[in-house]
Amino acid sequence: MYTTYIFDFDYTLANSEQGIVMCFEMLFADEGYGPVPREDICRTIGMTMYDAMARLTGETNPEQIEELIRLYKVRYSDYYMVDNTHLYPQTVPMLRRLKAKGAHCCIVSTKTRSRINQTIEKEHLESLVDCVVGMEDVSEAKPSPEGIQQIQQRFNLEPSEILYVGDSLIDAETALHAGVDFAAVTTGTTDASAFASLPHVQIMQDLSELV
Repeated sequence: MYTTYIFDFDYTLANSEQGIVMCFEMLFADEGYGPVPREDICRTIGMTMYDAMARLTGETNPEQIEELIRLYKVRYSDYYMVDNTHLYPQTVPMLRRLKAKGAHCCIVSTKTRSRINQTIEKEHLESLVDCVVGMEDVSEAKPSPEGIQQIQQRFNLEPSEILYVGDSLIDAETALHAGVDFAAVTTGTTDASAFASLPHVQIMQDLSELV
């Protein structure tokens, strides 16, 4: 039915929770912010870095938020993120199965393409992932459909040929805005019940259930 499967990255293909939490905690400690509960940090995974930083720090000054993002990257995530990002056990078998059927497998994420590509290289996924659209590739982040539309144009696809797979309500809304089908996976912080009110073709416990 689908010729192209587009995936979110964090909490969908990979778990980078440990790296993200570690980097935020070190930043907050070094910059004098109070401790933030781990679960609050985890709930921002999948948001843009700007929105996550603003929510977790309470900062409203755009220049201060951008500076904190810069420090997060150059002090911490450049050194710790990739080593603390791990594919789910179901990810590679699922991608291999889809590629064996001749499908395109792509990624659209609010994470940067450069960071995602570091994990792709570490895990030797180059033959399994056809295209990555990251935060630096779009003018507007999800739930804007721009990332999905880029892939649609690149491969000359009809919306009916695309399935978008993600773990969050942002992902569900992205698929809705793009006019493509959506499959939810509950490996993130969003429960299955939360997806009920949004269009979906499947709600999965993990990627092994993808059909």
